[in-house]
Amino acid sequence: MPDFRAVAVAAAQQAGKLIADAYRTEFRVDYKQGTTTNLVTEVDRRSEAAIIEVLRKAFPDHRILAEEGGEGSQKQSPYKWIVDPLDGTTNFAHGFPAFCVSIGLEVEGRVVLGVVYDPLRQELFEAEAGKGAHLNGGRLRVSRAAALDQALLVTGFAYDQEGRRSNLDHFSRFALRAQGIRRTGSAAIDLCYVASGRIDGFWELKLFPWDVAAGSLIVAEAGGRVTDFAGNPFSIYSDKVLASNGLVHQAMIDVLAEG
Repeated sequence: MPDFRAVAVAAAQQAGKLIADAYRTEFRVDYKQGTTTNLVTEVDRRSEAAIIEVLRKAFPDHRILAEEGGEGSQKQSPYKWIVDPLDGTTNFAHGFPAFCVSIGLEVEGRVVLGVVYDPLRQELFEAEAGKGAHLNGGRLRVSRAAALDQALLVTGFAYDQEGRRSNLDHFSRFALRAQGIRRTGSAAIDLCYVASGRIDGFWELKLFPWDVAAGSLIVAEAGGRVTDFAGNPFSIYSDKVLASNGLVHQAMIDVLAEG
């Protein structure tokens, strides 16, 4: 059987080196959809090309869904790689050190492998379905915070103004009830931090499959819970994600229902 994990790790680390080498250098920045809030850099595109090259060499018949549109394949295959070549582009463009590479593998509609690599901290988060989640080889476990007033939460805001406004109400309610709230600017990192117990809960709207495919599996395999805002089973194609250590999950659902 092909070693999907080894290929995904190699692709993530190769792209991560490219990103780390380009960090704090000169590079081109463009804007998506005519906005000034949704950035893409030439480094995103180079990272995506490097990942696709590795995946395509190993698995020429697999499908690939990548954020920047590379290798938009119509191949008929049960295997689909879901790639975010640089999650946290705005951070990267400003020199803020919070960004990563995210690669997930979906087989017949189920995510079975997730790899997230933070190239600056050289942290490799990974999970395979049924095999647990790991950080640089060590087993990951979610936190034991049992109440919102003991919980450190994290969220993000959409690129468009309507999406940003829609989360402000949730943010204000959680700010009054949680021990603290953070924003890293990278949903994949947020999910991995839930999995590692650094964060107790995460919610966000208007994300895409490449933002959450790998990270959601890593949370689940670390013993956490991932749903939509109402507690329904999570799909990477949903526009709402709620992830937690499981213990504060219902309390977070209750707060989100008030918004």
